[in-house]
Amino acid sequence: MISQASIDLVFETARVEEVIGDFVQLKKAGSNFKGLSPFSDERSPSFMVSPVKQIWKDFSTGKGGTVVSFLMEHEHFTYPEAIKYLAKKYNLEIEETEQSNEQKEKANEKESLYLVSEFASSYFKNILHKTDQGKSIGLSYFKERGFTEETIKKFDLGYSLDEWQAFTDEALKQGYNIDYLEKTGLTIVKGEKRFDRFKGRVMFPIKSMSGRILGFGGRILINDKKAAKYLNSPESDIYHKSNVLYGIYDAKQSIAKEDNCYLVEGYTDVIQFVQTGVTNVVSSSGTALTSEQIRLINRLTKNITVLFDGDAAGMRASLRGIDLILEQGMNVKVCTFPEGEDPDSFARQNTFEELKDYLENNSKDFIQFKASVLFEESKNDPIKKAETVRDIVNSIAKIPDQIKKEIYIQECARIMDISEDVLFSTLAQINNKDLKDDKKGGKGDYKAFDVIKNKQQPAQVKKVDVQYLLERKIIEILLLYGNKTEEFEDLVLKENDKGDLELEPVIHQAKVFEKIYLDLQDDEMQFGNPQFKTIYYTLIETLNQSENFELKNFINTVDPDMGYEISNILMEDERYSLDNWQRMDIFPKEKQHSVAQLVSETILNLRCFLIDQKVKQFQQETLENKANVNKNILEEVKDYSGLKMLLSRKLNRVL
Repeated sequence: MISQASIDLVFETARVEEVIGDFVQLKKAGSNFKGLSPFSDERSPSFMVSPVKQIWKDFSTGKGGTVVSFLMEHEHFTYPEAIKYLAKKYNLEIEETEQSNEQKEKANEKESLYLVSEFASSYFKNILHKTDQGKSIGLSYFKERGFTEETIKKFDLGYSLDEWQAFTDEALKQGYNIDYLEKTGLTIVKGEKRFDRFKGRVMFPIKSMSGRILGFGGRILINDKKAAKYLNSPESDIYHKSNVLYGIYDAKQSIAKEDNCYLVEGYTDVIQFVQTGVTNVVSSSGTALTSEQIRLINRLTKNITVLFDGDAAGMRASLRGIDLILEQGMNVKVCTFPEGEDPDSFARQNTFEELKDYLENNSKDFIQFKASVLFEESKNDPIKKAETVRDIVNSIAKIPDQIKKEIYIQECARIMDISEDVLFSTLAQINNKDLKDDKKGGKGDYKAFDVIKNKQQPAQVKKVDVQYLLERKIIEILLLYGNKTEEFEDLVLKENDKGDLELEPVIHQAKVFEKIYLDLQDDEMQFGNPQFKTIYYTLIETLNQSENFELKNFINTVDPDMGYEISNILMEDERYSLDNWQRMDIFPKEKQHSVAQLVSETILNLRCFLIDQKVKQFQQETLENKANVNKNILEEVKDYSGLKMLLSRKLNRVL
């Protein structure tokens, strides 16, 4: 268990914009930050972070909350894991009781897989640096590759002994369960026999964006035709190859800062680049590039530069990955190295300045690259040239942005020496084919760039729940201004000389939460929404007991469901906030400068609504009992209608 004092310290220290900024590229938007949702595939940013309130909201999925809830949603951490992650990020010491072997066994399966993987990483590092075999074989190999001690430690590189079950025996000795060793793929179990999967290999730990060990890549160091040169961990509950990029944990901040990501093929390519000084680099770990991996980069930048070695066959096969990147609406450049060189060897032989200059001067737009590669193959062959043009137009068709499409068509026409009309016609054919597929046999007879009207019936307009909105507004006011002292103008009902009811204003000072509580008590008004009711009474109690109410601390102490709803309430208003109007000499009145008016109007509106509901109830009772109309009911309807008229007059509303 983590002590409450440690949890409080973590919440006080952690900054939501800094933590989320490690996973999402955030840009300033007034007093807030905006970015692309890390939970959905979107092209327009709807993810908002409020540094003032220390909360976040994803409008594309409806998720929101605190810095801890973000880590729980994004990284699938448990609450303690999220606290530990933040403590590690901010170099904070946390107090907790030591877990026994029995407690380790009781931990949930996913956490157990993480624990086993973390133990394995520590074990392989220890073998590399502290055993004779590790030093003479593993460490020697890394140093031959040109890796420094600092780099080896930075990437947590290790070595697995060339023995059948050295790792497995040590893990079992330390109390780790054989089931989890097998599920992570670290141990192969065949009946009574157990073998180390990575026997005699140098080890590359594969980390998540948050730095947790998900799996391993292992390279064999002997010439064995029966054994694969590189071996990865098998799929597990924590490791999915298609969702992981090697190096993303170390590169994420640099990618966001540079607004570009270099994409290479292997582990050593990444490591050598980082050692040379180019840190915004990741690898697909030798597997075919996937949409999930591209979306991972898309959260940090819109720009990818794909790096290929001089092998023409490899380049041809890798061109398919470019189309996947284009489909995600990203900007793609390609850089190739001289024949016989790859990113690893080239970075090893050049300084940071030389490498940086080479990348900048030799990175081509994808269409220039693709045209040059394919054009070489189709030279002097008209049929192959036609196929090349169609191949390029097929790639352009995958770009979602219409303006970019047109620009690329123009560029293709120039490079391939062919008319734009022909290319646009080809693009239209491709688009029509896609539309036919989507329409499952429909006509699909559309011209290029035509807007296709949606023939679906318009959805029915959803009825506005006035009470829900007003109750939500009361919660928002309490959260933002509950402890603020304001001058209020109360309305007291008095009879005039003619015996009619009139509202007489009385000015007095009070705290916002006291004003709201007393007004709702006087009118015996109850919240209709159960969750709002719970939040309301929790807030009133907290504000009543605390002289120095802090919104951030309050959100951090409530349960996750309540924190989620509070974040929704607070961030919904931020979505439509007015930004930078002052630069146009427009000075809108800020909400905090008219809190008393906001409180009074919200309560008056709620009163009017509830009175209206009461009148409708009486009218319904009268209709149902026409033969036996109660005079008292008619009098009450009259009184309520008169009161509503007075309240509406106060609100400057015409009935």
